[in-house]
Amino acid sequence: MTHLSATASDLQTLADKAYEIRRWTLELITWAQWGHVGGSFSMAEILACLYFREMYIDPEKPGCAQRDRLVLSKAHGSPGLYAALALRGYFPLERLYTYCELGGLEGHTDMNTTPGIESSGGPLGQGLSIAVGKALALRLQENAQNRVYCLLGDGEINEGQVWEAAMSAAHYHLDNLIAIVDYNKVMGKGFVRDLMGLEPLGDKWRAFGWEVLEVDGHDLAALLQTLHLARRVRVLGKPIVIIAHTVKGCGLEWMEFNYKWHTHAPDPATADRALRELARNYGRPEQGYSRLNMPAKVETFPGAN
Repeated sequence: MTHLSATASDLQTLADKAYEIRRWTLELITWAQWGHVGGSFSMAEILACLYFREMYIDPEKPGCAQRDRLVLSKAHGSPGLYAALALRGYFPLERLYTYCELGGLEGHTDMNTTPGIESSGGPLGQGLSIAVGKALALRLQENAQNRVYCLLGDGEINEGQVWEAAMSAAHYHLDNLIAIVDYNKVMGKGFVRDLMGLEPLGDKWRAFGWEVLEVDGHDLAALLQTLHLARRVRVLGKPIVIIAHTVKGCGLEWMEFNYKWHTHAPDPATADRALRELARNYGRPEQGYSRLNMPAKVETFPGAN
């Protein structure tokens, strides 16, 4: 539960969780040799605040009716979400190394195979529609306590379905729905402003009938205050959107705002250097890639020579 009286110790705990989310994200992507690093890094503080402070959840009862729900609409950011879920206790950390393997964690979220996942994802632009349905269901069940959070990528809100869902949420006055835009300004092939500009983004959401809050998505104290406002203060009969201004690849300077790290897996040596640098940036004991000296994975396909 969020309180505005978060102490310095509370904030340090959340900073530690954000670091761990980034560290494990890089571990699992390097091992799988596939995944979205930049967009997972940009939402690390958001995930830390949600899973370790804000949301009503119980990892031992992931399907409990009296829980908050998080829909990851930007489902390609699954490495960051998997890391947060494992750290929160939904499944063992070792399972992260099954990412993108048969029978393991899916490249995009699959609610049927992984505890804590609230919606299956893949095609962009669909998550907000799912979240609207969940929020409306809670309303019909007269559940006024729980919230539905929907984490959106900035590039995906080019999709028309996002705005159809936004219109629907306002029509039904779903103030138990909190959308969070991970506004990291970078898409797979370049800057959002060049490929499909979004500004004035806040005004667009307001025009669709939403309550709009904006925040530095890496400032933990500001995030906690904004999440508190969204859940407990700005409940005014309108859905709420938090525009979280973030940095693609945040945590490693050479990844930041670099579209080449949208979908890219580092080789083990690069991962080792990155993880050591990340630890130094967080003032943590230096720790490299845990599987640096293990044999490389070899992909085989039916009919291959």
